[in-house]
Amino acid sequence: MTDPRSEGSGVPRVERPSAEVEHPEGTASMPGAAKGYAKLPTAPVPVERERVPDAAEFAASGWAPSAQAEHADDARLAPWALFAAIVALATSMFVGWGIPVAIVAVIAAIRTLRRPIENRAMAIWALVLGVFAALFSTGWLIWAAMQFEILG
Repeated sequence: MTDPRSEGSGVPRVERPSAEVEHPEGTASMPGAAKGYAKLPTAPVPVERERVPDAAEFAASGWAPSAQAEHADDARLAPWALFAAIVALATSMFVGWGIPVAIVAVIAAIRTLRRPIENRAMAIWALVLGVFAALFSTGWLIWAAMQFEILG
């Protein structure tokens, strides 16, 4: 299929630009380069896959991982925070003395949210339930204080 702009030879014809778009005389300076550069100061960068050395190559080089690198932090705080929040919420439905457990649950949930290895959904549930447990317990304590005429 031939290009409608071609003249029968199969090669497209390219016209010269009009006077409005012609390049000005002389060399134009390029941003960030000294005057006189004729081409961009970049070149294609070769992309090669890096090969990960195996254990035998590491042993041959004399490098060995330290004992600290082998120790992984597997302690999970999110389940304990959620468990404390559920216990505090169940306790706060009946008495106000569950507030210390609720405070522990809230603090554990906040610490859990700051750790990148923890389950965020579980930590958020622990935080929300812990806050509700603290509010319910506070309400019970205020009600009890009003019944014993300690407050108002």
